[in-house]
Order: sequence, then C-alpha cells, then structure tokens
Amino acid sequence: MHELSLSSAIVNTVAKHAEGRRVTVVELRVGTLRQVIPDTLEFYFEFVARGTLCEGARLKQEVIDARLRCNGCGHEWEIEIPAFRCPECAGGDVEIASGNEFEVEAIEVEEAQCIGQR
Repeated sequence: MHELSLSSAIVNTVAKHAEGRRVTVVELRVGTLRQVIPDTLEFYFEFVARGTLCEGARLKQEVIDARLRCNGCGHEWEIEIPAFRCPECAGGDVEIASGNEFEVEAIEVEEAQCIGQR
C-alpha cells in the first residue's frame, strides 16, 4: 500500500517542476530493494494524478536491479536475495551499489502556447 504515498510524492514533485504546464510523461527509476510493485504504482499514480497537471500522463518505470559492491576488492554483483558477503573475496565490508533508487528521472510537458501567435 506504500505505492499510494509514493504516487502522491511523485505527483507533488513533478507538479513543482512542471511550472504550470500539463505533464505528458513521467520517467522513474525504481530499485528492486524499494519493493515497489510497478502495476500498483501505476494504478495509484493514475488515481492521485486526477485533477492535477499529471492527469493523463504516462508513467514509465525503469526497474534497477539490486547490486552490491565489495569495498575490499571492488567486485560488484547482482543479488536476488540479500547476501552481504562478497562472492569474490568473502569480505563482509559491502555497500549497496544499486537497487535502492526511487527517482523521478525526467518529465515531459506540453509547450506553453503564446497568445496572439499564429
């Protein structure tokens, strides 16, 4: 259900940057560690966007795989289930390299029309 609050945050963020123009596309980067269900996020985005500059906008989601990086040897690997030991050197000093993203990457807006131009 956290997709509802995430959708609200997306709409609020995008509206601040749209400068009053209607938004047609919102591009997101969503890491798998965020445990966001893409279809549910899209459903709530459409719901929350009603009556805003984002109404009718298409939500494009790029899912970022979870990867860890060993600080000892620099090896980086993709994880399916959290295993916080480097498979290369067995070191335990690791950090999340990707998969924790939740970012509005880009938005597309309609061009403002100038009054009096033909």
